[in-house]
Amino acid sequence: MLAVLAVLGHAAAAAQPDVREATAKASLDGRALDLDTLYLQLNPRALHDAAERGLAWLVEQQEASGGWPADVGHKQGDDYLILSTATEQKARGQAHLGVTALCGLAFLAGGHLPGRGKHGAVVDATLRYMLERTGENGYLRDGETRMYSHAFATLFLAEAYGMVRTPAIKISLERAVHWIVDNQNRYGAWRYNPFTIEADLSVTVCQLQALRAARNIGIEVPKDCIDRALAYVLRSRVDSGRYQGLFHYKIYGRGAYGKPAEFSINAAAVTALASAGNYEQSLWAPALDLVDQSYPETLRYYGSHYYYWYGNYYACQAFFWAGGARFHAYYRRLADDLLALQRDDGRWLNHTGPGDAFSTAVAALILQLPRQYLPIFQR
Repeated sequence: MLAVLAVLGHAAAAAQPDVREATAKASLDGRALDLDTLYLQLNPRALHDAAERGLAWLVEQQEASGGWPADVGHKQGDDYLILSTATEQKARGQAHLGVTALCGLAFLAGGHLPGRGKHGAVVDATLRYMLERTGENGYLRDGETRMYSHAFATLFLAEAYGMVRTPAIKISLERAVHWIVDNQNRYGAWRYNPFTIEADLSVTVCQLQALRAARNIGIEVPKDCIDRALAYVLRSRVDSGRYQGLFHYKIYGRGAYGKPAEFSINAAAVTALASAGNYEQSLWAPALDLVDQSYPETLRYYGSHYYYWYGNYYACQAFFWAGGARFHAYYRRLADDLLALQRDDGRWLNHTGPGDAFSTAVAALILQLPRQYLPIFQR
């Protein structure tokens, strides 16, 4: 099926067979529907062609440095406060580290490896860009990006190292992992900036997923770091009342215990639990219900907003980990919408957020999920 075993002949695929076996059997409704069936039902040619058109558009946007410029910023209500524009980055020879990592992951998800495959040269350039931006302390940074981007870059390095085990990638990856571990705060979590006392679930899930990917391919990650992060995620869960079982964006500092019913945060929470090794599906169910039910409204009001793209980056993974009929139903709906949203030139639009390279990378990643080339898209 889909040449998965041929492409994924590396240690990551065999790192945790007990986890993969357990999660492959698990589903919220008890029905195990395999990915082969889903992929065939969805018209694999349509998904493949859409993803390839998206990748072709991304190829045209890649800079000589190997990176993709995009607007660096952070959310402010429903807006996106830009700190550094893509135009400014280009003028300085910089790029958006996090968006570049997502673009690199999109190519890996299509089976394009360094020096191999149709877009092997693109992946080579992306890896070179990442390695050149690894500080001596391990902090991956460019164009005013912060811990969000560092986590996505670490994830990209981990997935790349799982496929091509070169010493240079390992050195950069180990340093990047150490930086994440060293920056875990007293709450067991992370936020936008290094060495901060603040914490939120959104940034924390990015770090957890990067650590999980690194650990899966043999990089040492302290168990205490994962345990403390998992405890923070569980403390973010609403204990009782109308929103029981959902997750708060923040539980410390300004804005704590607000926004427990956000689409993207609850999708991220389930992915965080899975990344930390907690597969207790009774903890997942309320969050997955919320994500499922709020998807139509999210698409209607935020179809070109980073809420939609960031949220579905995690939602498709959360449902994938849950498995079964609910994953099939969610993914089929999402894939149909992505096919309809794609522009004639191959990209997907992101009007509020980093920009079209971001949304196109996320869309290509999602459409290639059933192929399971990436270790994070394996059970």
